[in-house]
Amino acid sequence: MSHAEVSAPPMRLGESILRVSGMTKRYGSVVLDDVSVDFRSGEIHALLGANGAGKSTLCKIIAGLTPASAGEMFLRDSSYVPTDKADAEGWGIEIVQQELNVIPTLTVAENLYLRRLPRRGIGIDRKRLHQQARVALARVGLDGLDPATPAGGLGVGERQLIEIAAALDRNARVLILDEPTAALAAVEASRLIGHLRLLRDAGLAIIYISHRLDEVLAMADQISVLRDGKLVATLPIGRLVEQDLIRMMTGVQGAALGREHRCHRRETTLLRVRGLTRSPRVCDISFDLAAGERLGIAGLVGSGRTELLRAIFGADAADSGELSIGQEATPKLFSHPRQAVRDGVAMITEDRKSDGLLMSRPVRENVSLIDLSRFVGRLGRIRTGAEGTAVRTRAAGLELRCRSIEQPVGELSGGNQQKVAIAKWLDHSADFCRSRSDMPDASPRIFLFDEPTLGIDVAARQKIYELFESLAASGAGLLIVSSDLDELMQTCDAIGVISMGRWVTRFERDAWDRESIMKACFHHHRRDTAAG
Repeated sequence: MSHAEVSAPPMRLGESILRVSGMTKRYGSVVLDDVSVDFRSGEIHALLGANGAGKSTLCKIIAGLTPASAGEMFLRDSSYVPTDKADAEGWGIEIVQQELNVIPTLTVAENLYLRRLPRRGIGIDRKRLHQQARVALARVGLDGLDPATPAGGLGVGERQLIEIAAALDRNARVLILDEPTAALAAVEASRLIGHLRLLRDAGLAIIYISHRLDEVLAMADQISVLRDGKLVATLPIGRLVEQDLIRMMTGVQGAALGREHRCHRRETTLLRVRGLTRSPRVCDISFDLAAGERLGIAGLVGSGRTELLRAIFGADAADSGELSIGQEATPKLFSHPRQAVRDGVAMITEDRKSDGLLMSRPVRENVSLIDLSRFVGRLGRIRTGAEGTAVRTRAAGLELRCRSIEQPVGELSGGNQQKVAIAKWLDHSADFCRSRSDMPDASPRIFLFDEPTLGIDVAARQKIYELFESLAASGAGLLIVSSDLDELMQTCDAIGVISMGRWVTRFERDAWDRESIMKACFHHHRRDTAAG
């Protein structure tokens, strides 16, 4: 059967377009076990499950990124065995993965049309390229983004939308989205969901992986739940509620996952930020972070949240401003992350694949790398026994799922990769505190979390929230950037809002509401629009 035949005659809404039968995948152990499911045109079909349940593996097989160990697939009634991603795209199967593939050295427009650049003679027709790009960007709400902008200067949320825009611009019959709204604020997520509904109504089959259960309940037509590689159930969304989904995914009732918020904020200030500026995304920002405090940072995609953390950590050099750490009298700016680490500052980055982990190296090396010196013996050799014990203890505490601590991090699910990224800083923090035992209770222990639960399932997310609680109770200060406003409202003592690179206001826990926070997120957008 040729590729062209797949798309003709037109599909009827609700007709099975892709059928998966007995799908199995082994990586030493079985990670996908005899899964069968149908995907239909004109439906949003959500795949749910804890990290490592097999959702992404199933989608990678469908998209031609990895071969199956056993099982069959059919497009309509004809056998479908993609040889690679490009072959799958030829059949009308598009995937946007959680790990983004935007090329930072190219412009937005070049990323959108990388293999389809319009030509004029022997060169690229830039005018036509940018016209096409503007149409594609408008489909995902990026109307104001200049197509000539270098992609490397964009945040993860904007890069996510660019990949989705590129997939939508091609002639897809089946669109696979792996955590498409994880890095998006509520407004951007809502806009994207609106576009997906229009595509569904036009006959597209959408396979949708998300840990945002409220989002799934609001938009999905069907759900399939995987647990430990097996299919638990495929059901119409019907009258299902969040507790039903949690029970199927984990066996844990939703109510059991809740936890009353306790404030551990102390009088001592750990971090003072004054006039911090890194043009154009961070503009004259000032705030304080107290010992034991969890301070959330809210804002729209592109508001400067990530850039603020990177400027504090020294990953990007600030243009001006001052930082004061702990009780020291001399303000400073960090010009390199090693200076921040030396002063007890840790940063869990938004893009773990590029900035947070060595994907080809084992869990053991990733966790111990930051402070490897504590495992070096007298002859300069690594004490592998002590290293392994420390890493296994930390992995068990975070309920990290891996075959062994020698498994490459790149083989783990996204949520388990995030746990590794966090684990390395926890070990460093513990060692830092032991080394500064002579210091008062306000020893500088500052954690900068950028989208800490990105791609993490509901049960694993709760472990991260428990970690926040434990760190705050120990006197650490946490600065938490998240696109999930519910997450910030659940976990934080206060929420600061950034709009277009500027600090707008700070909300205390007993004096906030969703409407006020969202209004603050748009503060400078409204003012600039009115001025124009």
